[in-house]
Formats: sequence, C-alpha cells, structure tokens
Amino acid sequence: MKAKAPLTGIKVLDFTRVYSGPYCTMMLADLGAEVVKVERKGIGDDTHHFAPVKDGESAYFTYLNRNKKSIGLNLKSEEGVKIVKEMAGWADIVVENFSPGVVDKLGIGYKDLKEVNPRIIYGSISGFGQTGPYRKKPAYDVVCQAMGGFMNLTGEKDGKPYKLGPSIVDASAGIHMAYALMVALYYRERNGVGQFIDIGMMDTAFSTLENFVVTKTLTGVAPSRNGNANLGSAPFNSYRTKDGYVTIAVANNSLFQKLTGAMGREDLLENPLYKENYQRKANEDQLNLEVEKWTIERTTHEICEILDKAGVPVGPILTIDDLIADPHLKEREMLVDIDHPILGSITYPGNPIKMSESSAVAFERAPLLGEHQEYVLKDILKKSNSEIQLLKEQNVV
Repeated sequence: MKAKAPLTGIKVLDFTRVYSGPYCTMMLADLGAEVVKVERKGIGDDTHHFAPVKDGESAYFTYLNRNKKSIGLNLKSEEGVKIVKEMAGWADIVVENFSPGVVDKLGIGYKDLKEVNPRIIYGSISGFGQTGPYRKKPAYDVVCQAMGGFMNLTGEKDGKPYKLGPSIVDASAGIHMAYALMVALYYRERNGVGQFIDIGMMDTAFSTLENFVVTKTLTGVAPSRNGNANLGSAPFNSYRTKDGYVTIAVANNSLFQKLTGAMGREDLLENPLYKENYQRKANEDQLNLEVEKWTIERTTHEICEILDKAGVPVGPILTIDDLIADPHLKEREMLVDIDHPILGSITYPGNPIKMSESSAVAFERAPLLGEHQEYVLKDILKKSNSEIQLLKEQNVV
C-alpha cells in the first residue's frame, strides 16, 4: 500500500502573500496538508503580477503556491469575515504575514479565531515581529537583510555591502514558521491546546549569523565582510581558474594536507606560517596567492576532478543554466515539471525534504485566483446554492 504524505489530514487556512508566508505554506502543502489560500477578491496575492509573467499569469506566483486551493474573499465585509470564522472552525492552522495589527483590525486575528476554535494554531510572520520598537516598520527581504546583519557581512572587504542574491531572509522566516507550526501541532496533540506563533524576519536573519556574533562578544572584535573568505578557516575562498572560478574549502589540518598533496606543494606544510588553521587564517592573503598560482593553470573541471579524488571540498560556481540541467538535482527530484493551463509546462525547484516512509510528493499546479470557491463554500462550509448566490450578490465572493 502506498504511504500517505506525512501531513495528510492537516488543514491550513492561508492568508499569506509574496514570499515568506507562501514559502511556508508551500512546504506544508508539498507534504500533504490541505492549504486553502484566501486572497483578496478580484485582486489576489501581489505576486500575481511579479515577473516573469506570460499572458497575465506569474510564474513567481505559480512556484510558491503549488498544491494549494484558492478562494477570493472581500475581507472588509461582515459576511467575508464570517466566512473566515467558519473556515477557522475547519482549520488546524492559520498562517498570515500582514503587518502587525492588520488582521486584528479586520477581525480575523488570533483572538478572533481562537473564540471559534480554541485548538487553532495561528502563525504570524512579519518583518520585525509583533513586539518591539520596530514592529510597525514595513519590510521586504532586503530591509531585513540589511538590519539583520547579512549585508554588512556580504561583499568585498573594502567594497559596497550587498544582499544575497535570493530573498534568503524571506525563505528563512518561512522555514522557521513551518518548523514552529509542526512543534505547536505536536504540543497540541499532547496538551489539547493551540497557540499563537510570532516569527520576525529580522530575528531569523540575526539567528543565522553563525559565529559572527560570538566572535564580537568573545573577542571584542566585530567581523565585517571579507568577500568569499571564511571567518575562521583558510584556504577557504573562490579562486581564479583558466576558464572561470572554483571554490575550495579547507577547514582543518587533514584537509590542508590533502590539498597540498593534490597541488604537489607539500612544502607549504613545512612553512611555519601555515602549520595550524589559526596561522593559515592569519596569513591567508599570502596563502591564497599560493593556491591561485596552482588553480590559474588549470580549468575548473580539472581542479574539481583532482580535488574530488583527493577528498578536498571543491565546487564550480554553477549558473542557473547549469542547475536546471544538473544530473544530481534530477536524480534528487529537485527539478519538477508542472503543467499550467496558461503558462504551459514549467520546471520548478522541488522539495528538499526526503522521507523514507512517506510517499513521494505529487505536485499540483498553483490555483487560478478564486478557482476553488465552489469547493470551499460547498464541500468545506456546506453552503447551499442559494447561500452562495447571495454571497455573490453581496460582493463577498
């Protein structure tokens, strides 16, 4: 018998938009949860208009909202709020990522929905969380990358600070929320009560600063950006090759011995400047020059072959073109083709979670705006045709 997806039977009411919230609920939907996305009637999620767009449909939206159902509601109407409260009685989990206070003004905040369903688990993602002096600040990923420490640490030593390419703080907040929701679900199974979860994007950025914070609190010296170098190890960087760049990561004496052997530079082992990792880090500029003398004479492919054989962590800098043709990603089912009635067949990133006892994820396309209105109203809320017609006439759905 084919195993069910691990979250089969879990019901999610999704008020999220753009990236952090939709990424969270996409993770839940991928693993079998039934996710109903409540969108603004006639308008929908902002990302319906995010590039790339074809024939009025956004591929950005279709990636982050696969495996979900959609209903469009007028949340500023009394009847629209009433429908949300009815759906809260059906749901296990609610997720939203409006600015703090918005859902409370609409009458669909945690306190409102908890009155309907005391077991509800309610997750709120925002730029800076529900408390603190920044709580009212509007935010996108780049703002939280800047204020969470990422941009100060990204870029060349004497150059301009940069954001990471993808919206990594959005994704991190979504992942932390998905994790917290599962913890809360487990807690509810043991104790019978739901709860409110507050995730701030600045918090998640700060929490992932590795050893940068403790370096300051321990030594009194604050690290700053240093290109592709590692804060504590060397040689650990990107190096020029005959045809591009390669990354090499050496973080201990054993790996340094393997690297120097592969390079035919065992003499570096005897240099007192490079005996221990902390010494190599202190003298990394000179050491990097020695490594690049070797890499610049070889192609990236040749270097990867030599160092892979030697057991040294090494990798080419893959482009998007490389990645969508990558055999490893294909075998890991990280390249997923999904058909869409407007966009046609598109390749999307798959789900990185692989589980031994649960079935493989069956990816369903993202919904069109309000596509599942009849299903939600009839099958979930058990409304009659005349009730549905009245809601249409009242401009609620």
